[in-house]
Amino acid sequence: MIYPIKFNPILKPTIWGGDKINQLKQITDGQPTVGESWEISAVTGFESVVGNGAYRGYDLPSLVRSLKEELVGADNYARFGDKFPLLVKFIDAHDDLSIQVHPDDNLAMKRHHTLGKTEMWYVLSADKGAHLIAGFSQKITPQQYREKVEDGSFVDALQTYYVKQGDVYYIPAGRVHSLGKGTMVVEVQETSDITYRIFDYNRKDKNGNLRQLHVAEATDAIDFDDISGEAKIDYQLTDNKSVELVSSPKFTTSVYHLTSDFLCDYSNIDSFVILVCTEGTCQVVVDEAQETICAGETVLLPAIAQSVKLIPSDTATLLEVYS
Repeated sequence: MIYPIKFNPILKPTIWGGDKINQLKQITDGQPTVGESWEISAVTGFESVVGNGAYRGYDLPSLVRSLKEELVGADNYARFGDKFPLLVKFIDAHDDLSIQVHPDDNLAMKRHHTLGKTEMWYVLSADKGAHLIAGFSQKITPQQYREKVEDGSFVDALQTYYVKQGDVYYIPAGRVHSLGKGTMVVEVQETSDITYRIFDYNRKDKNGNLRQLHVAEATDAIDFDDISGEAKIDYQLTDNKSVELVSSPKFTTSVYHLTSDFLCDYSNIDSFVILVCTEGTCQVVVDEAQETICAGETVLLPAIAQSVKLIPSDTATLLEVYS
């Protein structure tokens, strides 16, 4: 059966989270420090569960095992088998996140038997003065990196961007990065939960302990030549048109700002498609099935859905992601 599949969000409290995800999703009884909402996840221990339709109650790995190429596409199934390749989440940085880096696929597979983590951010909202970190602002060596982490000056070597709603940033594996206080984003990433934490502002966890750092492990993961300052993606939003934001070997992401009905032709895409609603409300119609998504909601379209109609209630902004 073909229909837009919704999953129950996985809400994750963090020491740096806030209440913006609860507000976005209109959750009145949630925890006050939700840092992340995992919308579509196949990470072990955090598998999304279908919340609607004929497959209600299936977790994502079970859904892939049942539908195979019909869900993910022939090429994705040949590459990843029963492992769903992408993870989509909302992140609310009520406080600064740790400065961190993710390994690439080769290093992650060697050390952790999992995919690496290339990702992107679409800024949903930004408080006045909100910023993020992505890449180096100057050339440093691995030895200087360790010295700067030790003496507390590592941040001085990093590139800072001040952000606003609608900004897009690409974070390939190896790029040192951090979300700053007051920034809320949609994150699209490979299915991986491997993070090397380099600096965490000497914060303590709920038990009063300093959080674990991975300074040595991060050394091999960092791209020390990443000083181009090209993390920000410039684009021109156009009504009722697909505008590509990121095209990488890991995923492709586009944005739609809809003011009228729009027909998506996916006949040339051998992949599932994820739609994330960032503003407004929209009907997603596949054959005879339809589902409404509002700001803060996400649907998965099976690969066999060749034609999808999007009907905004008034106006709507959607991210479109496929592998």
